[in-house]
Amino acid sequence: MRRPMPRPVRRPRVCRIIGRTTIARSDTESGAPDQRTATVQFAFEDYLLDQLRRELTWRGQVVTVGPQVFDLLLLLVSNRERVVSKDELLSAVWSGRIVSESTITSHINAVRKVIGDTGEQQRLVRTVPRKGYRFVGEITLSDSPVNAPEAPAIPEVATTLVLPEKPSITVLPFQNLSGDPAQDYFADGIVEDIITALSRLRWLFVIARNSSFTYKGRAVDARGVGLELGVRYVLEGSVRKSGNKIRITGQLIDACSGTHLWAERFEGLLDDIFELQDQVAESVVGAIAPQLERAEIERAKRKPTDSLDAYDYYLRGTAKLHIGTREAIEQALALFYRAIELDPEFASAYGMAAWCHFWRKLNGWMTDRPREIAEGARLARMGVELGRDDAVALTRCGHALAHLTGDVDCGIALLDRARLLNPNLAPAWYLGGILRALGGETESAIANLEHAVRLSPLDPEMFRMQVGMALAHFFAGCFECSVSWAEKAQGNLPSLLVAAALIAASHALSGRTDKAGQAMERVRRLDPTLRVSSLSAWLPIQRPEDVARFAEGLRLAGLPE
Repeated sequence: MRRPMPRPVRRPRVCRIIGRTTIARSDTESGAPDQRTATVQFAFEDYLLDQLRRELTWRGQVVTVGPQVFDLLLLLVSNRERVVSKDELLSAVWSGRIVSESTITSHINAVRKVIGDTGEQQRLVRTVPRKGYRFVGEITLSDSPVNAPEAPAIPEVATTLVLPEKPSITVLPFQNLSGDPAQDYFADGIVEDIITALSRLRWLFVIARNSSFTYKGRAVDARGVGLELGVRYVLEGSVRKSGNKIRITGQLIDACSGTHLWAERFEGLLDDIFELQDQVAESVVGAIAPQLERAEIERAKRKPTDSLDAYDYYLRGTAKLHIGTREAIEQALALFYRAIELDPEFASAYGMAAWCHFWRKLNGWMTDRPREIAEGARLARMGVELGRDDAVALTRCGHALAHLTGDVDCGIALLDRARLLNPNLAPAWYLGGILRALGGETESAIANLEHAVRLSPLDPEMFRMQVGMALAHFFAGCFECSVSWAEKAQGNLPSLLVAAALIAASHALSGRTDKAGQAMERVRRLDPTLRVSSLSAWLPIQRPEDVARFAEGLRLAGLPE
């Protein structure tokens, strides 16, 4: 008697999917499963969940998803025919570790958030009381078998992208080192804020957020990223949370050479997490912008003279301007004029050239004052006209115009617009602070200058921030503070005339006649033509009482009438 053949064994279609999927198919002839590795994509509503790429997209746009939130969504979608218990969640997503009920709930809420669902609606992810969770959306599944055991996470780029003419950067997703996926949104938010802030720098080419975030969760090499995205610089970082404290680190890398250009650590409390997120993004951008500029200046210096373009001349001029000496400013001015000659619509070059004329006026270096003042004002107005949306141009042009024409209110308005365009541009803050000090707004001036120092604590033009603080404290009547700040500025740039004058006047008004006399000797050496009667023509001080105070201090220190 023949024995009945056994029934084919029905195996579950998918048990757990992490990374790649093994699809078990029933074979009615042999009962043996034919297991094939497949690339699985789950389509629901306007979303596409790509298992192999570990990527969720909405209408083609990449959605930021933390690793554990992605695993949780993938588990629910893969087992959509049934309720997934909390024990299964712990086993699949947390490797069996015991986590709190609130942690599970927060992750389920995070899943709902990334797919446009809520705990109230439960349109896609439904809570089954005392049982678990189930994905209830309609899904279209596509699976494409592949023979190779591994597949690249992203397709190879057939051709290397050419670097843009201006500096270029990508900000990679920061690593979450906290072991708490709930912090993913914080790390991602910082990166998005940094990208947005850097995008306001017109001289910088910034890779869009959606391209940068394709590297999320992947171990990448900065050089490889630079080649794939066609950028010179890569900013990467990490976030670590401990109790109520959070630490963010960042590093800037030259993707062409692999050289680390800058690294910094930022710490804060989680009392107001969104405020901290803004502060960190602001600090990072304020710190790396000067580093990028320095790196580009060094690159321009290494280029042969016969291959320089307008931007290269601009960078070389900027390097000279940072030095601040008479010789350096003369060289900078010639370089900015050459940049304008090559690119007549280069707004920032006009602004820098105008600013060189202002600096010559401030330090008594002009040989033909009426002609040079008129030329500086012409350049500044041209820069404003060409660069209405260029924060750098508005900053330098606005400050130069205030000094060259005496219209401090106009200068402040232009710098305020520059700060609106780029809130992280340190020169807009410290030059705006100086103008506010000249306008008698000493408290606002000090606040602006302090913020500039916070944005760019290693700025090559730190002496300008220091002399601005000296001015503000002098007009506020705090002569001791004025001397302290002016001496710091003078230490950084000994040829700075206004610093020497503030030291002399502050000592004189404080009754220290010997020190006042010594400081005045330096003033007379720096500019033998300076007189008390020419004070208003030298500096656009707006309040009569401030003019009178400065004049009295200089007079007591020994400056001729």
